[in-house]
Amino acid sequence: MDDVREDEQPGDNGVRSPPPLSGRADAPRWSIRARVGLDGPLAAGFLATVGVLGALVLGAAVASIPTIVLSIVLALFLALALDPLVRTLERRRVSRPLGIAIVFTCFALLFAAFLIWVLPPVLAQIGQFIETVPPTIAGIPESEWFQRLEPDAQVAVATALDQLAVWVAEPATLAAFSRGILSAAFSFISGVSASFIVVALTLYFLASLAAAKEAFYSLAPARNRPRLSDLTERITASVGSALIGSIILAGLNAAVVFLLHLLIGLPFPALMGVIAFVITLIPLFGSVIFLVIGSGVALFSSPTQALIFAIAYLIYIQLESYVVSPRVMNKAVSIPAALVLIAALVGGALMGVIGVLVALPVTASILLVIREVLVPQQDLKT
Repeated sequence: MDDVREDEQPGDNGVRSPPPLSGRADAPRWSIRARVGLDGPLAAGFLATVGVLGALVLGAAVASIPTIVLSIVLALFLALALDPLVRTLERRRVSRPLGIAIVFTCFALLFAAFLIWVLPPVLAQIGQFIETVPPTIAGIPESEWFQRLEPDAQVAVATALDQLAVWVAEPATLAAFSRGILSAAFSFISGVSASFIVVALTLYFLASLAAAKEAFYSLAPARNRPRLSDLTERITASVGSALIGSIILAGLNAAVVFLLHLLIGLPFPALMGVIAFVITLIPLFGSVIFLVIGSGVALFSSPTQALIFAIAYLIYIQLESYVVSPRVMNKAVSIPAALVLIAALVGGALMGVIGVLVALPVTASILLVIREVLVPQQDLKT
């Protein structure tokens, strides 16, 4: 056994192991060539290309996660907003599946009405607004109200108009405006395509909401389930009430702005109504913000019309604050005004208009948990 080669030493079971394939004289040439090919620059470049492609695919998948999460969150909040309507039908002895079908049919009809009767005039008025901005600015010095101003005021207004005209005519401004239009168009197209997913998820969440709550309650100890059930029902009711109330108030604002533009004779009634709907989704401060914006846009038509619009809309804001809003938002949790503004800013920065819409119910839910859970626990500590 002393003359056995080192590469042929017997293994643990006494059987001699063969030498490595690359060390044998009779090793197949194709295996040697394959190993040489894998170690070459061509294989290294191929592996690098595959790695880059894999990284791009992974990056695209990760980039799509926020969109997926946003769709799920929107569908969940829509389900919570529609659930009170379904429960109202259930209290009138309508089965839950039939109630869901009725609510969704009404929602589909409203959406179809928006696409047929509201969206085309809005798109047309956007084009008209873009076309009329330059001549409107240029014609202000010849207007009657401009001639009534004091000379110093005329000089100040003319200087501001010149700076505005220069800013509008700059290529960077036009490019930014064009990018904004294209971005809005692509966002609208992607939103339409994503709406089908949101609708499907909303239907699923709405149909399985009761079962999901029961499964959630079963995770808690039996002694805590009644309190958890009561708190969850109050939170979901508050979320649904806040969402549906915000949409109703925004719709009333849009209708009032549309009618005021028609009665006063201001241009772009449909466009300003849609803008009012979006802005007034911001709770408490949305109406005030649109008062400034709407009055400023009306000022380009006529100071008298702008003053009439400002007074009429201010009257509506008072009615909304003291009459309409308390009745619409009667089930929502009261939130301090500072927290409302902070929540709207944070929600808008994270998710845009949808973030502003869900900021109020989320804040209300957090405050409810703090008041019902955290504060009593702290009170027990001495």
